[in-house]
Amino acid sequence: MPRRFLQRYMPNPDTLRRQRSLRFMSRMIGDPGLWVLSRRTVANAFSVGLFSAMLPIPFQMVVAAFGAWVLRCNLPLSVGLVWITNPLTMPLIFYGNYRIGAWLMDTPVREAPARLSTHWIASRMADILPALALGSVVSAIVFAILGNLLVRLVWRWHISRSWKQRAMRRRLRRMEMED
Repeated sequence: MPRRFLQRYMPNPDTLRRQRSLRFMSRMIGDPGLWVLSRRTVANAFSVGLFSAMLPIPFQMVVAAFGAWVLRCNLPLSVGLVWITNPLTMPLIFYGNYRIGAWLMDTPVREAPARLSTHWIASRMADILPALALGSVVSAIVFAILGNLLVRLVWRWHISRSWKQRAMRRRLRRMEMED
């Protein structure tokens, strides 16, 4: 089952609650409803995590945790999926979001200079920000929906496959007993 696979990698809620840096969230971390692994909670956690990951904002993990709390979905998955946009992948993902936004707004794409600097980014922020924001929101919605649907389909496929395997084993046992 997918549940068993996911449980192997889940952190222990009691261990997280005892950490000094997370004490302010101990009530939320201790809520057993945010640790359930069902098709609905995992699929919604993927939606929340992917949505938060695509937004170019600080504190994406806090947004994902709040979204998990509001939607009553799996907290560790929501927060963990935010790391799709890590320091290595963030420039590529956000540049792709910018390109999508520029395409949707029908504006020319600003090409980056040979040497990227904070001064260049600060001076071009007014030009870049609207397209980046639009592209990020659109890609966040698309990835959230696709992630949710994909998890639900994979979960359903896995369950039906295990039912078929179980039925096959029962048939084989019956055939062996009849012989």
